[in-house]
Amino acid sequence: MTTPRVLIADDHPVYRDGLGLMLSSTGEVEVVGTAGDGLEAVELAGELRPDVVVMDLQMPRLGGIEATRRIAAGESPPGVLVLTMHEDDESVFAAMLAGARGYLVKGADQEEILRAITAVAHGEVIFGPALAARVTRYFALLGGARRPAEEPFPELTAREREVLDLIAAGLSNPQIAARLYLSPKTVRNNVSNVFAKLRVADRAQAIVRAREAGLGR
Repeated sequence: MTTPRVLIADDHPVYRDGLGLMLSSTGEVEVVGTAGDGLEAVELAGELRPDVVVMDLQMPRLGGIEATRRIAAGESPPGVLVLTMHEDDESVFAAMLAGARGYLVKGADQEEILRAITAVAHGEVIFGPALAARVTRYFALLGGARRPAEEPFPELTAREREVLDLIAAGLSNPQIAARLYLSPKTVRNNVSNVFAKLRVADRAQAIVRAREAGLGR
């Protein structure tokens, strides 16, 4: 690929211009334009056809997430590299779902930004070191690569399962009531529901079933 053509979208003129000068001075990218808000970024992305849009998230008129979504939905869209102050999970995953192919936190050095721009221009996905592990973990769970173990006895409510766990641990009804800050009557009702749903006749049978499922430990 030839030198990546870059559009910078950031509402802070000093940072936007400084980033543009820094990138241009390396000779490794060509800055073809700058935008001061999300709507301008979308318009210039269509007009200038850059390879990469370096996108801030907090911008007037149209935020970076929605601007990214609109750019990514276009015909032969450029790659979007988010460069922002925000590193919370909500912002990272919202940007990814909107179509961003990279995400860096402001404070990244020149080499890291250039590497990310080059990667995104080549169609790769890249995230800063501080975010990579979280992103990998998120998609592993989302894709089912590492699904949490299913809760035993799905027919029970969360409270009933909690009561069963304490029964299996050997606690009496009064002790369970004290542990869970429940009334004795509420505990009795929960115990009855557990026995009925598990189709067991008494506490001993319930304990056997629960411990076989790993409860009471």
